[in-house]
Amino acid sequence: MTEESPKAGGPGVLQGADRALLALLSFTERRPEWGVSEIAREHGWDKAVAQRVLTTLTARAFLTCDSTTRRYRLGPAVSRLARVGEHSGVLPSLVRPILAGLLRETGESVVLNVPNGSGYRCAAAVDGTGPVRYTAIVGALIPGHAGASGHAIFAHYPEAEIRQIFGATPLQRFNDHTVTDFDELLRVYQDVRDKGHSLSLGEYDEAVAAISAPVFQAGTIAASLTVIGPSHRIERDADQITELVVEGAREATAAFGL
Repeated sequence: MTEESPKAGGPGVLQGADRALLALLSFTERRPEWGVSEIAREHGWDKAVAQRVLTTLTARAFLTCDSTTRRYRLGPAVSRLARVGEHSGVLPSLVRPILAGLLRETGESVVLNVPNGSGYRCAAAVDGTGPVRYTAIVGALIPGHAGASGHAIFAHYPEAEIRQIFGATPLQRFNDHTVTDFDELLRVYQDVRDKGHSLSLGEYDEAVAAISAPVFQAGTIAASLTVIGPSHRIERDADQITELVVEGAREATAAFGL
């Protein structure tokens, strides 16, 4: 018999499948573990229902269960799907219209960057239209402490993780504008969180300025959306570009879903 739950998402929604997906979406960087009673309370389910959902996901390797603590974590099947999504370009395809819109509005290059270890990687980009412009290389890796894109991403990491990533070794200096003091980096991150965006002037490349805003997925930082170009043009139009980038990041967050 088919189970349907109009409340879960309208006619045709399978209640069991919807519960399984809700359970998976409950696992985040800030909440990587759940117990049966916890997830039942979180979603208002009967404990027996929660147990069946988690047991089913574990049987298909979407979750693993610690035999001692009886707590659940994401399993290898999730990693497999994540790799497929990464190689198929799911996230870049969702934001290409947003990148194109920002290019039309600003005339400058627009980049979607995603976290990659202690740095960030260009996942999608469109080049500016002027004769002097910044050209982003898809797949390029940049150190996380250098530039607006990295600030917009790592400002939303837990401080303990920030310390682990950037506080253990000296930060590389690329020029006089690069943030190389860890305490100063923390202050920059606080400013990014307060303002909701980041501005960098030549921190990685002295001739380049950038304005970036964070993109979230399921409440967790997923990427940063950045307009980047020659310093004199970005500084001249900073207010207008900032407004456009922040709105574009909101649209990207909505496109990425829950």
